[in-house]
Amino acid sequence: MRRLRLLTRLRALWRRLVQRASSSLTRRIVVLNLAGLVALLVGFLYLNQFRQGLIEARVQSLLTQGEIIAGAIAASATVDTDTITIDPDRLLQMQAGETSGLGDEALSPIEFSINPERVAPLLRRLVTPTGTRARIYDHEGSLLLDTRTFYSRGDIRRLDLPPLKTEQSFVERLWNGVRRIFQSERPSMDEVGPVNGNALPEVKQALGGTRGAYVRRNAQGETIVSAAVPVQRFRTVRGALLLSTQGGDIDKIIASERFALLQVFLVAALVMVVLSVLLAGAIAGPVRRLAEAAERVRRGIKSRQEIPDFTDRSDEIGHLSGALRDMTKALYNRIDAIESFAADVAHELKNPLTSLRSAVETLPLAKSEESRARLLSIIQHDVRRLDRLISDISDASRLDAELARADAAPVDLAKLLEAVVSVQNDRRRPEDPVITLAVEPHPMGREAFLVLGHDSRLAQVINNLLDNARSFSPADATVRVGLRRHRSEIEVTVDDDGPGIPPHALERIFERFYTDRPEQGFGQNSGLGLSISRQIVEAHRGSIRAVNRLGPPDESGQARRLGARFIVRLPALG
Repeated sequence: MRRLRLLTRLRALWRRLVQRASSSLTRRIVVLNLAGLVALLVGFLYLNQFRQGLIEARVQSLLTQGEIIAGAIAASATVDTDTITIDPDRLLQMQAGETSGLGDEALSPIEFSINPERVAPLLRRLVTPTGTRARIYDHEGSLLLDTRTFYSRGDIRRLDLPPLKTEQSFVERLWNGVRRIFQSERPSMDEVGPVNGNALPEVKQALGGTRGAYVRRNAQGETIVSAAVPVQRFRTVRGALLLSTQGGDIDKIIASERFALLQVFLVAALVMVVLSVLLAGAIAGPVRRLAEAAERVRRGIKSRQEIPDFTDRSDEIGHLSGALRDMTKALYNRIDAIESFAADVAHELKNPLTSLRSAVETLPLAKSEESRARLLSIIQHDVRRLDRLISDISDASRLDAELARADAAPVDLAKLLEAVVSVQNDRRRPEDPVITLAVEPHPMGREAFLVLGHDSRLAQVINNLLDNARSFSPADATVRVGLRRHRSEIEVTVDDDGPGIPPHALERIFERFYTDRPEQGFGQNSGLGLSISRQIVEAHRGSIRAVNRLGPPDESGQARRLGARFIVRLPALG
């Protein structure tokens, strides 16, 4: 049971990992992070100073070691007469402390400037513990001794044979190719080395009296560091000592260092992949959920779809989630408003059409001229009402699109009110009240009354309010328009001397097609004027409301309504 539960959890984890890995954003995050890490690793491998520092340290070590050995050879292994005759094969077979058994009178046709009989045991004791290969050349550059050919009593003399040419595997070829990429170009050298030391630049330099060092590669591509020092006595160069590392010594150390670096890279890569997946999950997961929710909103016409809420996050994902939620809410509100508007329009159009249909059907049945005249009057009234409704509905339906397309510009409300009030007074009929304008002074002057908006639509709001105030005011009354600056807002008030607004209708009067004019008869107003005004004001980030102007209480103790007041507030530009 536990095993089955563990397998289920592992499968679920694997599915989540595959789902995250299938995300393009997840792959990009992982690849980009790993690319930076790989570039760092390649830079370390290619520009690693450890290799150069190791080679320089080994050169200095060989030079120091060579100076010591060369000094020992010069002190105890040279011949004062500068000549010695001995069989060199016999010298190579000698052990420490042995003598050739030959005196100076046993001469050989070969002459040496360094006594190999003394050099061989000394060189064995000094070089063998270090694992360094040593070669001695005479003053003419001929090879005298090579520690690679030394062997102890009982040992079998052996020489390194060239490696067998075997076919390399793919992994070996790949590794060798990578090594060649990161290896600097070095001159190659035969494993045994030339017998004539003049072919080696460091030996030639040592025979000239100065130290020399060189870095090469053998046939296997292994780095070999060699250093040559002169063997001098009485300021006379008697020969040269060449010390060199064994093939692969330096490469093993470098390979070990690079392997350690590769281990660090693998651990860092694993950590980076895990962190990248977690980061991608914190980004790609919410983005994917938001995208799926947006797709559901696009397809879900019959039902409301909820956008996931990530607004508790203080990053871009949280801002995106909040913006999508607000956008979806506004979209659904707009859909509801359109549906409500369509229902209201259908209802308002149905009433005059029903009345018009009844009048038209009744007209042929009318027998008297008076009845026919009354029916014709009803028909004309309904037609005018339909025309007014259609005009107002058309204006209201294209209002949002017009406000969204048009560019907002600074509008001087003081100048706008002066123009609107002047036109309204010029068109005043004898039964209409007079309109007055009062502008409260401000230290900023006319600039205090600047707003950002559309002058034609703001003028429409003022005209609607003035027409509404005139329709409720008696002929001898006055409609008063006020303008003042209140902190960062500009306030416009329109006062009338009408009957006021019933308390229950202070908000309803801004609803579409709502009208309360019992004394004016049915169908005289469409009920869209104040609704359009509120729509325009809210599009300008302002507010509009209605209140009653109250006076002294009447006989019943209730405050008497002196008239209505409409207050419009808009954010100031400066």
